[in-house]
Amino acid sequence: MKHRNGNKKLNKPTDQRLAMLKSIVISLVNFNQITTTTLRAKEAKKIVERLITIAKTNTVHSKRQVFKVINNKEFVKKIFAIAEKFKDKNGGYTRLIKKGIRRGDAAELSMIEFV
Repeated sequence: MKHRNGNKKLNKPTDQRLAMLKSIVISLVNFNQITTTTLRAKEAKKIVERLITIAKTNTVHSKRQVFKVINNKEFVKKIFAIAEKFKDKNGGYTRLIKKGIRRGDAAELSMIEFV
């Protein structure tokens, strides 16, 4: 059952929320670590973990599935290169490290990075 497995709304309309999460995921793959608010990092972590799990199979179908989520050919190549490192690992590809509180609005910050 998939009861109560929804995503956080992050106080944004659906299109803005999806665009923001896609940009966070792309930045994480490009830079290997990023600092953002804790809730955004947790939502991005769900997406990245799912994409790496798909990419571990390394088939044409898996490439198309990843491309369907984030349609960027360079991103697909990078995520498959990262997935090669985690070939023997069953989940837990990223970690969240709490960084403290942002000074301007007291938002809790976290750093998300690959293990």
